[in-house]
Amino acid sequence: MDQVPMYVSLVLVLTTLLGAFIFYSATKNSRQSLMIILIWLAIQSAIALTGLYQVTKESLPWPILMSAPPMLLIIGMFMSKKGTHFIDGLNLKYLTLLHIIRIPVEIVLYWLCFYKTVPVLMTFEGRNFDILSGSAAPLIYYFGFIKKSISKKVILVWNFICIGLLLNIVINAILSIPLPFQKFGFDQPNIAVLYFPFVWLPCFIVPVVLFAHLSAIRLLRMKEYK
Repeated sequence: MDQVPMYVSLVLVLTTLLGAFIFYSATKNSRQSLMIILIWLAIQSAIALTGLYQVTKESLPWPILMSAPPMLLIIGMFMSKKGTHFIDGLNLKYLTLLHIIRIPVEIVLYWLCFYKTVPVLMTFEGRNFDILSGSAAPLIYYFGFIKKSISKKVILVWNFICIGLLLNIVINAILSIPLPFQKFGFDQPNIAVLYFPFVWLPCFIVPVVLFAHLSAIRLLRMKEYK
């Protein structure tokens, strides 16, 4: 990873912090939520800096520690009364605006591909079309919540489509990591996510983007939501 310029890491760090701030706004400035996010980022940074995630040939796939906890948390929140109460209090406008972070994420992935730390299939030149979600987010935000010229149904469909685009890149990215179940990217595997700060992609950015979509879908389908 020494070949990756500092500005690539800096853009990823700033993008992550932007995502954390927008999500903080979506929670209506919940300090507890912000502290949980910052502590989680710190824990993942410490683990990545030890080099543990780079041990990919062992029987135990250590990289699962990146995304399994937040994914389990998301499931738990949607299955508990306390969790759904929290979700129902989120600001839908900010949940929508959050997806603008997917634009710089795609640029970072392109740079990482250029410096041969992720396969081309993880970029918009390959199988990754997630930049469309990020590009559409400010338009959905503006016309859906400022101008209010598009319907709730359109915003709902957009969220479902974006989940599909997200799952597409996530699956391809996972199957490109040099683990026993690797299926893609043998010429250039996905090794960037095993290092700091790019570990923040699977441990925070992907989960928060997914959570934003799922929460938005719930809010949009609630009859009480105005």
